[in-house]
Amino acid sequence: MKPALLLLHGALGASRHFDPIVPVLNEQYTIHRFDFHGHGGTALPAAPLSIELYTAQLLDYIRARELGPVAVFGYSMGGYVALRAALQAPGAVGRVQTLATKFNWSPETAAREARQLDAAFLLEKAPAFAEQLAALHGDEGWKNLLTATAGLMTALGTHPLLTKENLAGINIPVRLMVGDRDAMVGIEETLAAFKSLPQASMAVLPDTKHPLDKVNNALLLWEIRSFMML
Repeated sequence: MKPALLLLHGALGASRHFDPIVPVLNEQYTIHRFDFHGHGGTALPAAPLSIELYTAQLLDYIRARELGPVAVFGYSMGGYVALRAALQAPGAVGRVQTLATKFNWSPETAAREARQLDAAFLLEKAPAFAEQLAALHGDEGWKNLLTATAGLMTALGTHPLLTKENLAGINIPVRLMVGDRDAMVGIEETLAAFKSLPQASMAVLPDTKHPLDKVNNALLLWEIRSFMML
């Protein structure tokens, strides 16, 4: 039986973003993936979006399928949720690999990121991106998701859930990856998180920006398979 590998997408993303790499990963792993609430055309919950909400969704998925301890790859927000789940329920997660996960959250950082999540602004300044969001999340759903995600970021800026102190309590293998051209996530903040984790390794991907669709898939596949087979 092939080992399970769970893929988690980022904020404003969807599980279908992994379509280009899943066929190759399927050769070695039983792949699991799902859409976080409000993403990929799923309904927004009544409660505000939060890392806590998504952590509960992840743990519910793992427990319902009896996957634990499962290997998890998380892109951006997906990596943050995976690490939070590892901290909250150590037996559910066996190892975590992240890419482009932001660790330095403050009110100023959150405000800067949230300012870019305005539908009118995107329609004017980045219409192609707005069109992509509408295709992923629905013609009206994407606008509501933007607002809800801005609220998630604001809450995270006020109360970061991964800190130097609690990262030290994640006692499973973790590999943090960051692109050398990532404009949202810095190498230094990734390095600081790496130093806080007891069983961590770190990789800086060359010529790599933040968006997942800009990442070299051959390089990403090599990194995932090399870490997951350790």
